[in-house]
Amino acid sequence: MAAQDRLTYSGYLRLDQLLAAQQPRTGEHDEMLFIVVHQIYELWFKQLLHELARLQSQLESGGTTHAMRTLRRTLAILKIVVAQLDVLETMTPTQFTRFRAALGTSSGFQSVQFRELEAVLGRRDERMIAAYVKGSQERARIAAAMSRPSVYDSFLRYLADQGYDVPADMLHRDVRTPITASPGMQQVLKKVYDDDTDATAVCELLVDLDEGMQEWRYHHVKMVERTIGGRRGTGGSAGTAYLSQTVGTPTFPDLWAIRSLG
Repeated sequence: MAAQDRLTYSGYLRLDQLLAAQQPRTGEHDEMLFIVVHQIYELWFKQLLHELARLQSQLESGGTTHAMRTLRRTLAILKIVVAQLDVLETMTPTQFTRFRAALGTSSGFQSVQFRELEAVLGRRDERMIAAYVKGSQERARIAAAMSRPSVYDSFLRYLADQGYDVPADMLHRDVRTPITASPGMQQVLKKVYDDDTDATAVCELLVDLDEGMQEWRYHHVKMVERTIGGRRGTGGSAGTAYLSQTVGTPTFPDLWAIRSLG
């Protein structure tokens, strides 16, 4: 093999492109941190979408063991995603203000991958595409994700394949609509928990995933609040006023509701 054809660590990871992607718009020291953390977020969002696609395939094929393994990896990634906010919180409001104007109309609300992640988990909200131009690839990508079965829909199919009597209106629901609490589904889930099998373990891992997303939302809104207070976000977003609306909203409401059943 010729020397120039040998694969190197730098070449495999394309470090020349990766490390050239940080282009601060000011001379402020803390802008580099802001860019690096957000770029890392986008990489983790990409991996989360990759894992959740695999999870849905595993659930729909009845692969309990593999689904649990993928869920555990997803949870480990989500913990890192949440922990990264600690790094951003080392930046004071004054330090952020020094380069904030250079962000222009850009905003974290415009993260296509995070919106797609929300859609994959089951969120159906037209506000998710409001920030994107009609006809744009970004808008089409999120809209497509909101039109496909969510992780919860794949979970319902998994339970049905495991022999549970999932209500027909849930199993064949319009996947373009939000996931809402279903008393009938809750009775099925209670049976799953009473049986205490691997299917129960899958349920608990999904609860962990839901809790992790809620933790991310809470930590994120507090990070934004301590950085810009009640001011509007960059790009004209509502800042903490909007973010606070999503805190505490469960992704899988039935998996929480059964905790109150006798």
